[in-house]
Amino acid sequence: MTPDEFRALTTAITDSVGTVIDGKPGALSAALVCLLAEGHLLIEDVPGVGKTMLARALASSMDAVVRRIQFTPDLLPGDVTGVSVFNPVTREFEFKPGAVFANIVIADEINRASPKTQSALLEAMEEHQVTVDGETHQLPAPFLVVATQNPLEMEGTYALPEAQRDRFMMRLSMGYPDAAAEMAMLRQRDVRNPLEGVKAVVDAATVRRLIWFARNIHVSPVIESYAVQLIQATRTHPEVRLGASPRATLQLVRAAKVWAALNDRAFVIPDDITDLLEPVLAHRLIPTRAVSGSRSRSTTDAVADILASVARSTPVPIATRG
Repeated sequence: MTPDEFRALTTAITDSVGTVIDGKPGALSAALVCLLAEGHLLIEDVPGVGKTMLARALASSMDAVVRRIQFTPDLLPGDVTGVSVFNPVTREFEFKPGAVFANIVIADEINRASPKTQSALLEAMEEHQVTVDGETHQLPAPFLVVATQNPLEMEGTYALPEAQRDRFMMRLSMGYPDAAAEMAMLRQRDVRNPLEGVKAVVDAATVRRLIWFARNIHVSPVIESYAVQLIQATRTHPEVRLGASPRATLQLVRAAKVWAALNDRAFVIPDDITDLLEPVLAHRLIPTRAVSGSRSRSTTDAVADILASVARSTPVPIATRG
């Protein structure tokens, strides 16, 4: 794949999703980065701002297997991963795949299911496989989980465990649309569902080629060292109780590769790392009780301030001419 072909295909995906989601270029870019960096996306916001619409629009832009799971308190782990069913004809147990066997899995309102059901996704998200009754089954490639979640103070929700939050490459918030976008929504959606006009612009094989192209973007040892220093700074920061994990380091660099490719570069620069610092790390950090319990600022703002201070205090590598 050539850089021009990569640019044309990624632009086609962005334009396709953009016909449904207006005025949210950051959300579109984050979703595309997660897809091409082989990560997973967590969209967290209040109801009605387009979380599921973004996930469904991204899925509709791909000619691939897409499944949606509506997470509810009575959802069972077997509904997600699949179960072994006894066949009276062959007198053997047969595996019946669950909803997770797809290229894109939309986990809608993931924090409304019990922790036991949420944990059914852990192996799938990390290893792209599920194990049922001691037998391992591989998931198709590419594999992307786009989960939506309501704020934890909403009634009837369960907090995602740290192990599962760490498996999401990025977390983003949609936010409310501006007045112009909301007026346009009133006019357009009164006539038809905008998802009906979304056409598939790539297939699964093409997405695998895009992933391979992004994976080969060059990262110099100096940039790798810079990323590691930023991650380690979160672990020693006085206002952080739990810093970023080694998995976060790996996903930060992978996301930076895609970000560089989307910006027409064959190599990663320090700005690619810092641009993605908050969306990749914010949901992984747990601030100290003194910070999270402060009335002057929210936990989200506190974590953003912590990451900004980490970026300011970490020396940025400067290119030298040999």
